[in-house]
Amino acid sequence: MHARMRWAGVMVLGMLAFVSVARAQVTSIEGDVKDENGQALKGALIKIERKDIKGHYQVKTDKKGHYYYGGLPIGMYRISIEVDGKERDSVDNVKTSLGDPREVPFNLKQTAEQNAALQKAAETGTLTKEQERSLSPEQKAAIEKRAKEQAAAMAKNKALNDAFNAGKEAALAKNWQGAVDSFDKASQMDPSQNVVWAQLAEANINLAATKTGPDQQAVMDKGLAAYQKAIELKPDDPSYHNNYALALVKAKRVPDAQAELTKAAQLDPTNAGKYYYNLGAVLVNTGQTDQAGEAFKKAIEASPNYAPAQYQYGVFLVSKAKTTADGKVVPPDGTVEAFQKYLELDPTGPYAESAKGMLQTLTGSVQTVYQNPNAKPPAKKKKN
Repeated sequence: MHARMRWAGVMVLGMLAFVSVARAQVTSIEGDVKDENGQALKGALIKIERKDIKGHYQVKTDKKGHYYYGGLPIGMYRISIEVDGKERDSVDNVKTSLGDPREVPFNLKQTAEQNAALQKAAETGTLTKEQERSLSPEQKAAIEKRAKEQAAAMAKNKALNDAFNAGKEAALAKNWQGAVDSFDKASQMDPSQNVVWAQLAEANINLAATKTGPDQQAVMDKGLAAYQKAIELKPDDPSYHNNYALALVKAKRVPDAQAELTKAAQLDPTNAGKYYYNLGAVLVNTGQTDQAGEAFKKAIEASPNYAPAQYQYGVFLVSKAKTTADGKVVPPDGTVEAFQKYLELDPTGPYAESAKGMLQTLTGSVQTVYQNPNAKPPAKKKKN
């Protein structure tokens, strides 16, 4: 009986020895993780992939940016850090051993700086042998991919610039068909360029003026569609709304034009008078006199000191003047004031003589006293 108990004791000791050996074959990995600002990164996912045999482990960093994973079999590992579902950095061929935990820290700020330096060196052809050896297969693949993308982008940009510049040269020469062809080519290369669409629109509108009938309408429609695309890409550009409005007037779509000019004026209140004045000028040229008068009136309401609008509004009101039985011309209210305001604002302007003639006809006299509306008031004289 005693001998049997001794044998059992030996077996127990043997099992304890076996367990002790088994426990000794595990190790651990830990490290600190810092973000792009050099601060502790909380909640980052650390993935630990065993390379010699299948094994996958993961842990998250604590509030101090530290992670620890124990009980790992001794072996070769790839350690990576993942933030918001995207891998940000990795260390390959990490070999664990008995003893203290293997430290594998991550500093995303240093990693970003190193990657930027490597990328720049690769792009400029100054990548050293040492730098090249330090690249992981993933980094090499990423650099090669980016280099190819940049080469393709440069080639595309050159072709785009060539087409755009050809369009500009054609437009300067008033070769509208050539301009349309070049800008259309550029728009197909890169549909995201609002400037290209705006130039294509202008070229089409000018080309439409050289045609008649259905051909004119077809080209005009293309121009309007191009303006819509430019505005879609850059809706906060008042000049696009202004130019689109002028094109809409030529297409006899005055209400739509007024809506676009209102948008331009809202986006750029300082130049609202100019936008409405432009509308009035186009309406005059297309024989739409009453609508032109309303546009000039709006220009004055938006910018009372916009001299050309004052003159043109005066001319519009003169067209509404009535002649009495004794031959006296009776203009609508505000006519004389409009011409006088023009002379006050721009006494030597291009319409000055015409404005004086109008006033002479309407009143028999002309007041040409000029006072700068922006001038400072004269200083008061001191009393003796």
